[in-house]
Amino acid sequence: MAMEITQCLLSAQSADARVRNEAEYNLSQFHEQNLPAFLLSLSVELANDEKPIESRTLAGIVLKNLLDAKDPATKKHLAQKWMAIDIAFKSQIKSWLLQTLGSAVPEARHTSAQVVAKVASIDVPQKQWPELIGHLLNNMTQQDSTVGLKQSTLKTLGYVCEEISVSDLQQDEVNFVLTAVIRGMELAENSSEVRLAATRTLFNALEFAQKNFENEKDQTYIMKIICQTALSKEVNVRQAAFECLTSIASTYYSVLGTYMQALFELTSNAIKGDVEPVSLQAIEFWSSICEKEIELQKYKTVEWNHWDSSPEFAPHSRLIENSRISIVPLLLDTLLMQEENVSQDDNFWNISMAGKKCLELVSQTVGVLILPLVVPFVVANRPKPDWHCREAAVSALGAIIKGSTVSQDAGDLLKYNELAFQLIDDLVLLMNDESSEVKETTAWTLSLIFEFVHSPVGEIAGITSDNLPGVVDVLVKSLKDSPNVATKVCRAIYTLAEGYEDAEIHSSFFLPYIPRFIECLLFAASRADVDDSELRSAAYESVKEVVRCSSITQSSQIIRELLPVIMQMLSQTLELQIVSLDDKVNQADLQASLCGILQVIIEKVSSAEDLETRSIILTQADQIMFLFLNVLACRSSTVHEETMLAIGALAHATGSEFGKYLPELYKYLEMGLKNFKEYQACSVTVGVLSDIVHVLNYKCQ
Repeated sequence: MAMEITQCLLSAQSADARVRNEAEYNLSQFHEQNLPAFLLSLSVELANDEKPIESRTLAGIVLKNLLDAKDPATKKHLAQKWMAIDIAFKSQIKSWLLQTLGSAVPEARHTSAQVVAKVASIDVPQKQWPELIGHLLNNMTQQDSTVGLKQSTLKTLGYVCEEISVSDLQQDEVNFVLTAVIRGMELAENSSEVRLAATRTLFNALEFAQKNFENEKDQTYIMKIICQTALSKEVNVRQAAFECLTSIASTYYSVLGTYMQALFELTSNAIKGDVEPVSLQAIEFWSSICEKEIELQKYKTVEWNHWDSSPEFAPHSRLIENSRISIVPLLLDTLLMQEENVSQDDNFWNISMAGKKCLELVSQTVGVLILPLVVPFVVANRPKPDWHCREAAVSALGAIIKGSTVSQDAGDLLKYNELAFQLIDDLVLLMNDESSEVKETTAWTLSLIFEFVHSPVGEIAGITSDNLPGVVDVLVKSLKDSPNVATKVCRAIYTLAEGYEDAEIHSSFFLPYIPRFIECLLFAASRADVDDSELRSAAYESVKEVVRCSSITQSSQIIRELLPVIMQMLSQTLELQIVSLDDKVNQADLQASLCGILQVIIEKVSSAEDLETRSIILTQADQIMFLFLNVLACRSSTVHEETMLAIGALAHATGSEFGKYLPELYKYLEMGLKNFKEYQACSVTVGVLSDIVHVLNYKCQ
């Protein structure tokens, strides 16, 4: 069989099912009868440059699959089988794999690098391959090493670092890895392919280099090489270098202070003048520092004396605060680099979006200190005729609003409230802008103001009884705008309603607008001019929030009128013609949203103290339950969850009377409990069943 391995591997890829099945059977038999010989034959096949690339590639794939698996139990079993193989066989297999790294065929080199890493993931932690790192370093230092050998060696080192943990390598082995990598990154000696592989490998190896970053000489040399590499002629090499800097910002934050001036110059030049992939990575470097400092702020009560053992507990150096005067204007300029016809919700990432996200993080890092740097930009650009300027102004405002979440100082929070109060009228006007991009960003910014700043009971409320009518008018009107704009408006209404929850007497300001909001949100959810599931979902979610945040003592009549409307809409979904999978998905989404609204209505009404208000549900309970049972009959796991939650709410509302529904409900409870594959649906069913048992007490015994 060993002599026929090439033909078997080729036949296993045949279009002829009979030939393919026979070859697969023969390979399986060889595997089961003599695993060591099978693995050795595969490694020899992979190493032989005279063999067809197709058989060599499959040999490598089979090798990988016999060494590793995604399932932990299978992975452990495969590792045990490998460790049980005689060391002589294993040594031969490893030798062939390492030899293949110098193959003339790139595909074979690449596959071998991956297989070496899989073997290393088993043997290196067990100290069964101590010569591996030294051998790979040798490949990098020998004068006659080819470009292909160096490239595959570096890839191997990168893959090995991904597969093993930091504790698996001794410090001298780490030094060997870094030496090989730095050697590969040196410009004078290597091709761009080798330098790219080396830089990417360094990214994977950085977490192993803690001791080196504690050594000032090593640290300085590594940073110098990375910064030099970030100036390479090749785009992908520069991008990889900035990825290394981003990783260092997170992993070795405490060392950055020494290099900040050089790093600012490097990143600012990349952001302002490099190609987009490099610019994006340069912005990500600053975002990474922000995220690290935000994390440190959360743990600021920790005694900062753990650097030697725990880099994550590095002292807070306030790098962003100290750099804000330079970095914020740079980020504001990126906001002006928008692209046409790109929504914030598109699966798309560009410099403007990255800059805005980084500005948000800077704002969350330094809080109120960012206001003097950004407000003049907002004021200056808001009235400009170019839509890019207006959109950038509003985008900047939205980004800094998130900074209010990090401040606990009443005076600082007051500054955000004052800013919102001063600009709210301008934002209302911008909701009528001719640019869809401006309107979408303005709606997003309004939602942030309502969420983070607006407080009706605050010393200075961004939204008052004077400007609330204008805000409501523009939001309602904008629900008829493009789907992207309308979706953001739904979110703005959602967060506006949240602000009036538990607002005591101030909630009466919002009460007159509840019917109008609900009517227009339901219209937006069923707009005939667009078919946008995201808008529909956002509109229904906002209806739920408006109802949830309303005061039941003030809004009982509104809810009384809303209940039959939602019930009728849910009933209509049962009559939809289902001819395709899309139709089924659309029906399920509608039913889930409407059941969610009914759940909130039931819970809100049930919380009332007076019987007259609670009777809103009690008198309709039979019809509501009839609808829920029919929805469950549609057999959708998503709808099952939402409907069951609503049924749980109805059980609490009706009390002991709920028992009459159990005969019909039982089969759906049983179905949910047996649905182990849909964990969430099963979990929700368990919770609702518990609620029902609690409500009925002895009647379920």
